[in-house]
Amino acid sequence: MLQSAAPPASDDPAPAWTGQPIVLVGLMGVGKTTVGRRLANRLRLPFVDADGEIEIAAAMSVAEIFDRFGEPYFRDGERRVIARLMDGAPKVIATGGGAFVDTDTRALMLRDALVVWLDADPAVLVGRVKRRDTRPLLRGRDPAEVLAELARARNPIYAEAHLRVSSQQAPHEATVSAILRAMGK
Repeated sequence: MLQSAAPPASDDPAPAWTGQPIVLVGLMGVGKTTVGRRLANRLRLPFVDADGEIEIAAAMSVAEIFDRFGEPYFRDGERRVIARLMDGAPKVIATGGGAFVDTDTRALMLRDALVVWLDADPAVLVGRVKRRDTRPLLRGRDPAEVLAELARARNPIYAEAHLRVSSQQAPHEATVSAILRAMGK
């Protein structure tokens, strides 16, 4: 299912891609990194994983940053790294699930990129995220409960994205094709 993220104030269609960075946002497990790599390949653009860039800058994993310094510290570093990545050059950027929730980071993305919300039902995501225990927000908690809570809190914020594309239990190429159609490609 493909649709504009939020009902437009007028009957204007979602904004077309004009060559700015394409930023993928959404809950953990929705496929931002995997879909992002494939989307970049199809568009012949560079791909950047914001979490990977954060890990390089901090010389530690996201989980280690959360454990040692906490989420506010991580979000501050995440905002700085994403600001650096938003250099105007065409590329596909996969973000962490909470990046778009930060007011300043969200404003930057909405101003300087085409933001695509990859949306999926939390029940679909549970199967994807429980395979790895590297996600700090899931440690020691029930993934279904956490994802339902995150969806309730974050989906209204993700709805501010320029485009919304549903990520189903289907091959990632189907999601890539849906993004390209939404972009008018």
